[in-house]
Amino acid sequence: MTAIRLLLVDDDPLVRAGLSLMMGGADDIEIVGEAADGSEVEALVDRTRPDVVLMDIRMPSVDGLTATERLRARKDAPQIVVLTTFHADEQVLRALRAGAAGFVLKDTPPAEIVDAVRRVATGDPVLSPTVTRQLVEHAVGNAADMRRTRARARIALLNDREREVAVAVGRGLANAEIAAELFMSVATVKTHVSRILAKLDLNNRVQIALLAYDAGLLEETGGDGH
Repeated sequence: MTAIRLLLVDDDPLVRAGLSLMMGGADDIEIVGEAADGSEVEALVDRTRPDVVLMDIRMPSVDGLTATERLRARKDAPQIVVLTTFHADEQVLRALRAGAAGFVLKDTPPAEIVDAVRRVATGDPVLSPTVTRQLVEHAVGNAADMRRTRARARIALLNDREREVAVAVGRGLANAEIAAELFMSVATVKTHVSRILAKLDLNNRVQIALLAYDAGLLEETGGDGH
């Protein structure tokens, strides 16, 4: 099996050393580079071609949010997991909207951080339904009405079946769970998810979930994840 190529980005050398130590124990993960600031990231990505970038938010010159936005705007961008010390933070929400595949807390147990890298490398977001709700609720007080209007206009581009799948994704269900609930195959679920991403010009399932929350779809269905 090809190892997951990982780039570590954090301005604290002790944090980088700790991450390098924990990731070094995983046979299926290869650390291909380290950066101390967001300004170094694009050149390193060009040189090392990582599959996943583990990105700190607060750095002295170019922060992780700006670096994330720049990377995700590129063709064939790597997946990005944001490192943070906050459970619910407007900055984390901005990173997710920019296309980050999720986030992990810096005090997360090492095994869970390793698992997060593996999951993101396979296309799964690293966000539980509970954490997603916290993030959205944190931002709901700011321009909520305008955001909901925009989100509903975008959701209107979906057909009924795609809308049902989008709601299920917003509830945090995995493909197999969506398939069972909506009486379709896992392959069909994946097809619907791909079409939703293409129609709405989104990067990943996290952004589908955020859009579903913004549009108020989970309030309508009473879905609360699991």
